[in-house]
Amino acid sequence: MKPLLALCLLLIPISVGGQGRTAILDQQVTFDINAGHLEDMATQIRQQTQSTCYYIPEIFDTLSISLKGKMKIRDAFEKIFPKSSHIYVNADPNGNIYITHNQELSMTIGQKGNYTSKGRPRKAPAGKGKYPTAPPGEVAPATKSFVDFDENKLFTVGTVNNNLGYATIIGYVRHRNTGEGVGHASIYISDIPGAKAMADSYGYFTITLPKGRHTLMISCVGLSDARRQIDLRGNGQLNVLMHEFVTSLRTVTVGGGKTNNINSPSMSVNRMDIKTIRQIPALLGEVDVLRAVQTLPGVTAASEGTTGLNVRGGNVDQNLVLLDGATVYNPSHFFGFFSGFNSDLIKDAELYKASIPVRYGSRLSSVLEVLTREGNNQRFAGSGGIGPLSAHLTLEGPIGRKTTLLVGGRTTYADWTLKLLPDQYQDSHANFYDVNLKLSSELDEKNNIYVSLYNSGDRFKLNGDTLYRYGNINGVLKWRHLFNNKLYGNFSAGADNYQFAMSSTALKLNAFRYKFDVSQFHANADLVYTPNNQHRIEMGFSSLYYKLHPGSLEPLDSSLALEDKQDAEQALESALYISDQYTINDKWSVEAGLRYSMFNYLGPHVQYNYPPGLEKTEANLLDSTTYGTGKLIKTYHGPEPRVSLRYKLGDNSSLKVAYNRTRQYIHLLTNTTVVSPTDTWKLSDKYIQPQTADQVSLGLYKNLHDDMYEVSVEGYYKRLQHALTYKNGAVLLLNHHIETDVANAVGKAYGVEFLLKKSGKLNGWISYTYSRTLLRMDDPQVADKINGGQYYPADYDKPHVLNVIANYRFSHRAAVSLTSFYSTGRPITLPVARYYYQGSYRVYYEDRNQYRIPDYFRTDLSVNLEGNHKIKKLGTSSWTLGVYNLFARRNAYSVYFVSENGKTNGYKLSIFGTAIPFVTYNFKF
Repeated sequence: MKPLLALCLLLIPISVGGQGRTAILDQQVTFDINAGHLEDMATQIRQQTQSTCYYIPEIFDTLSISLKGKMKIRDAFEKIFPKSSHIYVNADPNGNIYITHNQELSMTIGQKGNYTSKGRPRKAPAGKGKYPTAPPGEVAPATKSFVDFDENKLFTVGTVNNNLGYATIIGYVRHRNTGEGVGHASIYISDIPGAKAMADSYGYFTITLPKGRHTLMISCVGLSDARRQIDLRGNGQLNVLMHEFVTSLRTVTVGGGKTNNINSPSMSVNRMDIKTIRQIPALLGEVDVLRAVQTLPGVTAASEGTTGLNVRGGNVDQNLVLLDGATVYNPSHFFGFFSGFNSDLIKDAELYKASIPVRYGSRLSSVLEVLTREGNNQRFAGSGGIGPLSAHLTLEGPIGRKTTLLVGGRTTYADWTLKLLPDQYQDSHANFYDVNLKLSSELDEKNNIYVSLYNSGDRFKLNGDTLYRYGNINGVLKWRHLFNNKLYGNFSAGADNYQFAMSSTALKLNAFRYKFDVSQFHANADLVYTPNNQHRIEMGFSSLYYKLHPGSLEPLDSSLALEDKQDAEQALESALYISDQYTINDKWSVEAGLRYSMFNYLGPHVQYNYPPGLEKTEANLLDSTTYGTGKLIKTYHGPEPRVSLRYKLGDNSSLKVAYNRTRQYIHLLTNTTVVSPTDTWKLSDKYIQPQTADQVSLGLYKNLHDDMYEVSVEGYYKRLQHALTYKNGAVLLLNHHIETDVANAVGKAYGVEFLLKKSGKLNGWISYTYSRTLLRMDDPQVADKINGGQYYPADYDKPHVLNVIANYRFSHRAAVSLTSFYSTGRPITLPVARYYYQGSYRVYYEDRNQYRIPDYFRTDLSVNLEGNHKIKKLGTSSWTLGVYNLFARRNAYSVYFVSENGKTNGYKLSIFGTAIPFVTYNFKF
């Protein structure tokens, strides 16, 4: 039997049959079914009448049917579907039968389209009871998972003038069920070379075509392909609704839009939608965006369980993490084991490792852009879940006619897990929360307003001693304006804040509170101009004001602790940019851009002075200079060119090369290899220069078997300048002379990345990365250089990383996921001798990072079970069961050394040294 097709239309509660009955429903059929399924009934109808039934199979997978004897098809359906079930059976003039739930199908001809100008379903006309649609005509191909009646209508775009020349179509691609924009959908005409466009993250697209009749194809991974027949008479608007892809398990159908890796000139860009992220087994059942990104080639984490990213040889601070345009300085919870992003609200995440768009700056290695959904503008809905550590709830729906609300939150009850630790940790406590709110308002045809707010907080202490608190507060206001068919702009302003505090009251005489915070205020104007299908020009500017309080210590109560406070820092970073994505011909495409950034380090500030040519030490300190508020202390500026070139080797393969330069004016000060809440930030100043990186990348991409397989190989070489490294014995907290404990270094990072992705019933990917990251302290003023001034591995250098992600769907309700991870152990510095000096024993350490901890290996398993698909249900639910660290491998989180009985002994600390089962319950309504 052909794959069964799904229908998604409007909810109209009327009786079986209704308007649209045809002779096929009155035909007699002999049924012989005993405790069978709807598929059995559809098969007997097709065998005897040549009529095909279309329906969503998983809606009826729990339905048991018993029919015996000869009867009309209409009477048979009325027997198994009473009126109270809200099941509707209709037929078209071609004899096809459509079975829908909660949605009546009408076959009226010659009515208006059923979508508003923004692509949202139009409300039913008053007093008519149902919404008319055009007749289906030719049935959709069997590889599709729905019948879209708009595919057989002819849409007139523009007004009548003449049939000569070209015209531009603009519009939105939206999800049929929620009305949300479908980002990165492909729009193209197969028989016109170069007639291609891609929707932005909001689903907006523009394409220029010759006037006349065309068939427009729209595709996106995870959604069923759409087709629109148009009569293009002039500039105009066309909106498209796309349907969820639901495939029969008897066949495997690959969603469209998978050739962007071949056609786009951009390289080293990985996009993961939330469906893909949820398939990856997560720590204790918590779906985690950042941990999912770590499975991509070229991306690693310094230690198990941490969410910090090391991308192509970059430190964790060299990644710009954006949430709807807001910079999140610490996107983690629970000691860094979980990301701070609620997966229920996330639309997708996009990672740029090379070909970084010129609109982004401020970081060296990568940009991770996390986008939240716009919310369901069709109806009120909600989702949530309960897991071993936390619970989450999301609500969304329309507010009035033009505004949509999306709000979600998470909280934890993790203290019980700490009780499982050894006795010395029994008095430990930990909790976290995060809250997101987003308002999306459509003011009119050309103006949209978006408000995004994010707040997170963590509070924990170990063994009742030191209390740690940290959190983020972010807010962004965005205005989106369409100037005309070829030009639109996004204008935004916002504020970001990250703050940390720790306090200790165990010893009253030394009770203290230490804290620091980072604040920034930003404004951006981004314009996109598309004069034709060959050019896509982006231009704009950004301004970013930093305000840092590097650290302060204050006594608590009657403590004798001495108060200490570092001076605040402030700076202004500004940038202008322009780029053009130019399709030269069907084989050649280039994207070239230039970003010019400027950094101004500002007062008030006290700047210490040292003799020129000598090493900066406190002993060499000469005097200081005091700068007033707003006074310019130091300026850095320079160009950041970025270019990528694509050459198509064939329809399913391409070769790409890219170069980009990046600059970073803010630096993370840390003495750990993982993301820690005690890490502080430092701005470039008179002595600490901005870090710069130049990267060259080369890649080969190929799709196989109708895009079911994606294969790519990328090689890169990155040169680092002014990388920040630390002298031996450096003090980072409350250091008023930090320039005396840090030094400049040069670095090089290079590697090769392999990726194999598969779609279908068995899906997933295999990624392997060989990479090296080496640093060398080259500061001529430093006498005692690290490792004698030779290259040494960076703390996060891992030559070999292999990830295997596999998902298999047994049925519409059951799926299993298995993931395996292997990586070389990270570098460490070992103590090799013990000696007596000035009345005490000292430890002598080997050269920095010359040894490694044991290699890392872990396998996770999870099973996802969806609830039944009964007709009468208020919502849907699912269970996720799994095991983290299936083989109970005791991987080293860190290695530490303790002096015991006159000897220095080393120990390996394993955080997750056993198999950890978990179960999570999720629901939607």
